[in-house]
Order: sequence, then structure tokens, then C-alpha cells
Amino acid sequence: MSNLYDSDTVDQAERANVILATCCLSLLLVTMDVTIINVALPAIRADLHASVAGLQWSIDGYTVVVASFLLLAGSTADRVGRRRTFQAGLALFTLGSLLCSLARTTSALIAFRMCQALGGAMLNPVAMSIIVNTFTDPKERARAIGIWGAVFGISMAIGPLVGGYLTENVGWRAIFWINLPVGALALALTARFIPESRAPKPRRVDLVGQGLIVVALASLTSGVIDGRRVGWGSPVIAASFLVAAMSAVALVLYETRRVEPLIDMRFFRSVPFAAATLVAVIAFAAFSGFLFLNSLYLQEARGLSASRAGLCTLPIALALVICSPLSGRLVAAGHARIALVVAGVSMAIAGLLLTDLANDTPLWHLLVAYGIFGIGLGMVNAPITNTAVSGMPRAQAGLAAAVASTSRQVGASLGVALAGSIAGGGIQAAHAAGFAAATHPVWHLVVGYGVAVAVLGLASTGAWAKASAQRVAYLLDDAPTVAAAPDAPLVQVAD
Repeated sequence: MSNLYDSDTVDQAERANVILATCCLSLLLVTMDVTIINVALPAIRADLHASVAGLQWSIDGYTVVVASFLLLAGSTADRVGRRRTFQAGLALFTLGSLLCSLARTTSALIAFRMCQALGGAMLNPVAMSIIVNTFTDPKERARAIGIWGAVFGISMAIGPLVGGYLTENVGWRAIFWINLPVGALALALTARFIPESRAPKPRRVDLVGQGLIVVALASLTSGVIDGRRVGWGSPVIAASFLVAAMSAVALVLYETRRVEPLIDMRFFRSVPFAAATLVAVIAFAAFSGFLFLNSLYLQEARGLSASRAGLCTLPIALALVICSPLSGRLVAAGHARIALVVAGVSMAIAGLLLTDLANDTPLWHLLVAYGIFGIGLGMVNAPITNTAVSGMPRAQAGLAAAVASTSRQVGASLGVALAGSIAGGGIQAAHAAGFAAATHPVWHLVVGYGVAVAVLGLASTGAWAKASAQRVAYLLDDAPTVAAAPDAPLVQVAD
């Protein structure tokens, strides 16, 4: 009997590990796809005759859709079934990848990227719910979430490396082909090993709130991307910004009156939560703009091949791999402030090193700047989630972390939109002599991003901020339980 029991325990452990590996495969797909396309942008521009705005939308079409539907995907999975939603997300993402590889126009590529993103939005929040429900022992759950966090960092780091190699040796369409076997494997493993599960009391659907989020994000991003081309004072751009503002105001007014809102506006009375939301937007705006412009600069201004351009991002990847776990340990020890300040200062220094960027800037200078920026990016992730959920009731921690994750995607969208618009016509033509000079205002903006992250890190981790979080926790203590989030806390929240 003892041998049988031991055998059953081993089988359950092996099954749980397969489930974790399957969920990590989905994370690898979604996260790597955010960064893998950047190195392929010059090849896409040459093949499809894409404008800068088209390149911006090929990235932002993805991130806007993911940001818009993350919260809805989590609540939908709780209602209709997590495995069913996860399978639908995998199938849609894989199909979108295939369609992207077949795109013959920029418009088609953008549309297929949005299809990809709709599937991607179903994956990460649902995968985290599956992990939380599979690993019920707190220690095993912490180990599983730690592995999840490591895969997140690694997949974000290797995207440019893989993208550069595939673009040069196979073609830019291969960056989407790589998703097909991985997606098929994940689908097969899901059908074989992941059991169906639902929340005992799922949250009600909030279609009005969801629609307002989509309209606000799409209008804002469209206005920023098209402002330089159409004219910042044109009626079309003014209307885009007006619609975005009105949608945001309507969202706040509507959500404050719902019993089960999509986003509980009381969260923002917590200084740590509000600061974490801003830090997520700012940090990922810096990262996406940084990667977007440097991928174009390395190939079009300096004439590097796609694979060499990808290799130039290796310092970012190494810094991410080293600093992400270090940041987690700092946060676990109650030193989120240190992690945030180091992140902000590193981003600011990296931006400062590029403010005099030229077409012949020494390569070692670039690599140093990239490595320092990677330190900032590696240090900022864990404290974003930790600061967002700090002091929140356990029932609300999942939704708080989901909002932080959505804020990352919003920042990524705005970062690319702002970088392309600010750099302007200087990056429009391939091999433009003024390419590097046109990016200088963006690097000054990155310095500002870094300073803002450091200041918010200081402001959100003091006694006054913690007291505000405790007051909000008291208000939310009787709120309904929510689903686990795509970026659920990687560490225990320090008191």
C-alpha cells in the first residue's frame, strides 16, 4: 500500500510539472512575441514597403489588444472553464502566427497581429489561474510561480536574439513560424494533462467597462502614432484624444457604480497601487521605445545585419537574467524601494548615454548603455507587482496584479507610439543620415522616464504610502474574491 501511495504521489507531481511546463510554453509564446518582431522591422519595412506608422502599429496593434482584454479573459475563463479558454487562446494565437507569416501588406500584418494578441490575452491570466489551482501547497506554488517569473524574463530577453537569427538566415516570416510547433505542442499537452476548472463564484461580465477600455486605448494610441503624419492640430487627431479622454472619464464614472466592477477604482486610493500602475506604464514605455528605435538604428543607420543587431541586445538579455532574480530577493527581503530606485537610476543613465547618439558611436558605448538599461528593466518587474498588491486583501491581490500587468502593456503601446512620433521624419527613410540625431529627444524622454520611476519608488514605499494602502485594504476587505492574475506576485509581500 505504501508503494502504491508513493507511486501515486510521484505521478501527481509529474503531472503537475507537465502542467507547469505547458503554461510556461504559453508564456514563452506571448512574451517572446512582444520583442522578437523588433529586430525584423527593417526587413518587414523593405518587403512590405511599410511606413514608420505601419511599423509602430505592427507592434502596438498587438500590445493594445492584449492590454484591452487581459481582465476580460481572466473572468471569462473562471466562468466557461480555464482549460477551454486556454485551448482557445493557444489555437487563436497559433492561427494568428500562421496568418502573420503569410501577410502580403502592412495592413494585413497588423490585422493578423491583433488576432495573435486576442489569443495571447487568453493565455497568461488563465495559465496563472491553472498554476495556482494545480499547486495547492504554498511552497510548491511559490516554486512554480518562481519558475514562471524566470521564463518571463528569459523569453523577453531572447526575443531579439532569436528574431535576428531567423530574420537573417531564413527571413522575417520565420519569426512567426517558430510559434507553430510550440503552439501545437502546448495544445496537445493541454488536452492530455490539464483538467478543466472553474471559479466557484465567477465575476459578472462587464461589457460596458470592457468596451470603454478598448476605445480609450485605441483612440489614444492612434492619436499619438498619427499625430506627426496628419498634424497635431488636425481635427482628426484632436477627436482621437477627445474620444480617449471621454472614454476614460466614462470608465471611471461607470465602474464606481458597479457592484462587481472590471476595475475597482478604490484601488487607486492606495498610493502603492497607484504608483505601481504608473511605474509599470513608464518602465515599459521606456523599454518598448528603447527597443523599437535601437532595432532600426543598428540596422538602418549602422548597416548591421539582423543577427548582429540581435547579438547587440545580448547585454540587455544578460542583465535581465541576472537582475530579475536579484530583484525578487530584494523585494522578498522588504527592499522594494532599493529595487525601484536602482531600476529608475539605471534607465536614466542608459538614456543619458544615448542623448548624443551618432551613426558612428563606438559599439562598446552602445553595449554599455544597453547593459545598464537591462539592469533597470530586470530590477523593475518584481517590485511593480509587489507594490501593486502591497497591503491589499488576499481576495483582491489577483485583480490588483492583473491591473499592473495591463499597465505594462499600455506602457509598451505608448512607448512605441511616442518614440516613433517624436523621432519623426528622421527615421522615415532607410539609412537616413540624420537617423541618430532624430532619436535624441526620445533619449532625453527615457532619462525622464528613469527619474520618474526612481521618484515613484521612493514615494510608494514610505510609511505614508503604506498607511494609505491599509486604509484601502479596510474598504476592500469584504469585496468578492477575484481570479488569479497573469503576473501574480512572485514573492511574499513584506510588511
